[in-house]
Amino acid sequence: MNALEENSKARFAGQVAFITGTSDQGIGGAVAETMAEAGAAVVLVTPDEPQRLIKRLRRAKRRFCWADCDITKLDQVHKAIELGFDKFGKIDILVNNAGIEQARSIEMFEEEEWENILAVNLSGTIRVTRAALPYLAGRGVIINVSSALALGGCPGYSVYSASKAGVDGFTQSLAWELAPRGIRVVGVAPGLVHTPMIHKHIQHLTSEVQACINACHPLGMGMPGDVAPVIAFLASNEARWITGVTIPVGWSYGYPLPVSRLMTESREVESRAPAGKSQQGRENR
Repeated sequence: MNALEENSKARFAGQVAFITGTSDQGIGGAVAETMAEAGAAVVLVTPDEPQRLIKRLRRAKRRFCWADCDITKLDQVHKAIELGFDKFGKIDILVNNAGIEQARSIEMFEEEEWENILAVNLSGTIRVTRAALPYLAGRGVIINVSSALALGGCPGYSVYSASKAGVDGFTQSLAWELAPRGIRVVGVAPGLVHTPMIHKHIQHLTSEVQACINACHPLGMGMPGDVAPVIAFLASNEARWITGVTIPVGWSYGYPLPVSRLMTESREVESRAPAGKSQQGRENR
């Protein structure tokens, strides 16, 4: 192992990362494994026990704990933070990754459905951040996971886009607010990533629509492991001069989204859904 690899392995030595939405196959789980491999103790925050992720961390002899937590419930958020603090004594890194999405036209949304999206994606991010701040170690960092759909709209995703655009605004203003305390706040806005949240949509897409998606992702759709190193870099001391921005990953303003195609497919998927059933994802990414 060369010096660079050794430095990477010890990048987060002695630090504690509190990560929401840590599913087995999503971005949050990949972030947890990446940071744990680099020496961090990780607190896995999710309402469903990520059994396969826990097995992998245990097999690799990483330091971790799991907090059963629905981030829409303030009491559960406080309990999760206290559990992590009692276990590891501090929080250096907060990754607000938990999120849900739902694809349908605005007229078809029930009020409870769009309120739930906002409750998890936007209010949940704010709620966890507020609760974690008293525990955040000096010169800590907050990473908010946004979405390309916060930067470029797409029919069928109006509420989801609004929730993530709110996260971007939160990131920008909070960075100014916390800078005097030495705390950085940064956002990451991935394009389409192969996670269970996305698979329920892409399994219905035709090859023509898939080609449109590839056209706006010049390097192809991403994997959770493509996003995790970006978050790890932004959380590290190497990014100590970066704050108040949301960085696109796998997509940028210059790449057009196939909005008409996605809208058509979203309507078709919605029409195939059983009555009373939504296309809503879990509180994980």
